[in-house]
Amino acid sequence: MVKIIIYTGLSLSFDDAKSILDSTDNIEVVYKRPIQRGDLNLALKENPDIIAIIDGVFHQNSAVGHKEILNVLNNGVEVFGASSMGALRASELDTLGMIGIGYCYKQYADGAIDSDDDVAVMLDSDSLEALSVPLISMNYVFSNALSENIITPSEKEELSRIAKATFYPKRNYADTLSKSSLSNDKKSDLINFIRESEDIKRQDAIELLNYIKTYINE
Repeated sequence: MVKIIIYTGLSLSFDDAKSILDSTDNIEVVYKRPIQRGDLNLALKENPDIIAIIDGVFHQNSAVGHKEILNVLNNGVEVFGASSMGALRASELDTLGMIGIGYCYKQYADGAIDSDDDVAVMLDSDSLEALSVPLISMNYVFSNALSENIITPSEKEELSRIAKATFYPKRNYADTLSKSSLSNDKKSDLINFIRESEDIKRQDAIELLNYIKTYINE
C-alpha cells in the first residue's frame, strides 16, 4: 500500500483530485488544505511514501520552508510539486530531489518567472475559492490569445503590464481589461476567449496527479 499526502484545494478541488486517484488500487490518499510552515513535520508522523505539493499559503501565513522539504526528502519520502507553491519550491529544489511537473514549474525552472507573485491568489479561507486570478494564468491566456490573433503583441504587452502592476488580491480580468486601451469589440472577443480557456494551474495539478498515478503503477 502506497500512502500519498496531497496539499491542494485551490488549484484543484478535493473532489476533482479524488476522481483521478481514488480509483487506483493499492494506494491510500490523504487530501489536505494548502500547505503552510510546519505542516510537513506533522505529515512525517503519518508515514507517507509520497507528498504532492500543489497549493500553499504565501502571505496569509508563513510559507513552507526549503529545509522542511529537504528534511522530508532525507527521510526517504518522495516529494512532487506543481501548479502553485509546489511549482515554485520544486524549481528551487529540483537538483536536490524534489520533482517538478507542468507548465508553471517549467516557467520557474527556466527563469521565465521568479516571484511568488506570479502564482499568488487571494482566497476564501473557508471555501478555498479563489478571489483573484494568478498572474501566470492571465499571461498564459494572453499568450494564447495572441497566438489566435485575438490580440496584437502590443496589446498583450499592455495587458500583462497592467496585470503585473496590480496587487495580487485585486488582480482579475475585468479590472485589467477596464484599464486597457483595447476597443470594446476587442475586449468582447477576449472575454469570450477567456471564458473558454482552461486555467493552467488546474491543468498542471491534473498533470501531476496523473503522473503520480502512472509512477506508482510502474
